[in-house]
Amino acid sequence: MRVLVIGSGSGAMASAVELSLAGHEVRLVGRSEATMAPLRANGIGYKGVLGKGRTGAVVIDTAMAPHAGWAEAAVVSLPTFAHSGIARAMAQAGWNAARPVVLNPGHTGGALEFATAFKAQVGVAPCVAEFATLAYVARKYLPDEVTVTGRAKSLRAAALPGGDEALHTALALFPGSHDAGDVLATGLANVNMVLHPPGSVMAAAWVEARQGDFTFYVDAMTPGVARVMAKLDGERRRVAAAFGHDLPPLVAEMQRIGTASANADATDLRAAISGGEANARIRAPDALTHRYYTEDFGFGLVPFVALAEVARVSVPTAAALLALGQTMQPGVGGAGRDAAAMGIAGLNRADLLRHVRR
Repeated sequence: MRVLVIGSGSGAMASAVELSLAGHEVRLVGRSEATMAPLRANGIGYKGVLGKGRTGAVVIDTAMAPHAGWAEAAVVSLPTFAHSGIARAMAQAGWNAARPVVLNPGHTGGALEFATAFKAQVGVAPCVAEFATLAYVARKYLPDEVTVTGRAKSLRAAALPGGDEALHTALALFPGSHDAGDVLATGLANVNMVLHPPGSVMAAAWVEARQGDFTFYVDAMTPGVARVMAKLDGERRRVAAAFGHDLPPLVAEMQRIGTASANADATDLRAAISGGEANARIRAPDALTHRYYTEDFGFGLVPFVALAEVARVSVPTAAALLALGQTMQPGVGGAGRDAAAMGIAGLNRADLLRHVRR
């Protein structure tokens, strides 16, 4: 398949590598010439669970329009705060709305926001599917190399109405993915929304003082952080239940993905998370402008609270973390992915279920 991968970070690079190794014809498009130049010159280096090597078979570019007609599908692998901008850019570049787009990941409300922004440009909804989480645990330590310490064993995928082809494409391109039913199930299975905000708030002084010189999932995973995380996870599951989804607790979801050990004690969040091999060496944010703040508050907690309001479920822990995060770092995530951005403002529970179910 001819696949356009959009992004220039670790997730996009890992996607391009895996798809290329699987025999697909891949082109990688990013926004920054400074970021893309080393990849164009040297190819994409990779090491970790995908193997070790360097792929030179991927076309690297900063312009999207020349590739919009070539591609049979697109994989968007960017921080989720970029979804609306990329949707507009794809529409303006002439992307055919009938061609499948896979958000890797969509996180919470990604497909809803992408579809709303794309349709606002051209008047037609796109064929879009999303994953609940990024397919990889990956970091870009060098400008032209990605280190992949984990590949999800099980990926929840879902599409909006009219997106069946995108869902089929997602399942075909990424082995281990499966249909979760609807984008409320994928959005509310976003583990980062639970994993990152408690530690980001409660370790904020350390983030600023140490500038990331500690491990987020080990050093910052204290009993107090774990207790707050457990409360937030309970709220996530109650909102999911209000929409008809019985989602597993955080540790069980991480075990499905592969970021927590299969024999981890699901009742001991601290031990289960800090003991996960894929995340054990991940460094903490180096500033309050890190994506754990810019992404997981405005584009994790904001849409979650909006969905909770539609479901009429109280989420005091999520609301408190969001208020603290936005106070601590004014403007973090901007308005974020609110109900209007997702195209669900004014909908009640029944309306929303009709809006998302195929």
